[in-house]
This record gives sequence, structure tokens and C-alpha cells, in this order.
Amino acid sequence: MNQTYLTTDQLADRIHYDARTIRTRLKDAVLLEGVHYIRPFGGRKLLFIWEAIQRDIATASAARAPLIPMASGAIAHG
Repeated sequence: MNQTYLTTDQLADRIHYDARTIRTRLKDAVLLEGVHYIRPFGGRKLLFIWEAIQRDIATASAARAPLIPMASGAIAHG
């Protein structure tokens, strides 16, 4: 399995967040070590795993979408 590793600045460019926000608010709150990022060789540098982040951004977004009851009895995800 091929993984794409990104620095904090590269991730910030891709998801349109400030790098400082990623380091202070997202890291360890929603981006988890071993799942979304690694510390190569036990150092301080972080490398983010793009495929894991991309997968979980979509999942989190869908989970928060409101459910809208339809007249037919079905439920729309809004």
C-alpha cells in the first residue's frame, strides 16, 4: 500500500487550514498519531498520512450531516 506523506505546511495547503491551526487544534484532537500522522524515527518532525486524512474528512463530514425525513418515509442526508 502506497502512502503519501505530507509536512504540516503541505497538509495546510491541501485542506486550506493554517499550519498553526493544524498543530495546535487538530493534532491529537482529530488527527491522531499512528492513524493520521507519524513521527519518523521518533523525532519531533510530523509527517501526515494523506490517504487516512482524506478518508476521515469525508467520514466526519457525512456523520455530521443532518437527517431530513421525507414524505415517502425515506431519510435524506442533508
